[in-house]
Order: sequence, then structure tokens, then C-alpha cells
Amino acid sequence: MDIGEVVLVSSRLALGAVASFLAIVLWSKTRDVAWMLMVAGTIAAYAETVYSILERFGLSDGSRFIIGRVPLVSILLPNLPTAFFIAAFAVMVARKLKSR
Repeated sequence: MDIGEVVLVSSRLALGAVASFLAIVLWSKTRDVAWMLMVAGTIAAYAETVYSILERFGLSDGSRFIIGRVPLVSILLPNLPTAFFIAAFAVMVARKLKSR
């Protein structure tokens, strides 16, 4: 592993950890559904980052459940944060439309 990869892995882990920590702090301060979905999306994004790094180091293969030739976890983890963000935005849009 060269210095570029070390910087990439370190920066992804550090920034994801800070974002997840702040998201958890926010989660404890708010009970708003939209914000809780944003927090869940942030934590899911960090989980995907950690999993992809473990996969890069060869510590996880994710081949327990497979769809075709693709591990299920490789399909779910990258898309899970986006699904949470979509749900959060939908809640916000519905709230704005309802208040009119």
C-alpha cells in the first residue's frame, strides 16, 4: 500500500467518523423524522466506507449471500445511504406541501 492509498483510507475514515459522531449528537437532540433519516443515511455511508476498506484489505469477502455474481452486501451498502436521503427529502417535501 503506497502513501496515496494510506491518505485515501485515513481521510475517508476520519471524515466519516466526524460526520457520524456529529450525526449521533444531532440524533440525540432532535426527534424530527426527516433529520433522523439524514442521520441514518450518514451512519450507513460510514458503514459502507468501513466495509469497503475491510474488503480492500481482504478481511471481508461478502460472499455469503450472492445475487448472480455480485454479493448482496455490495449492492445494499452503497445504496442504503441514498435510500435514507431519499426518504428524508420525501418527508421534507411532503411536510412543505402539507403546510401550504
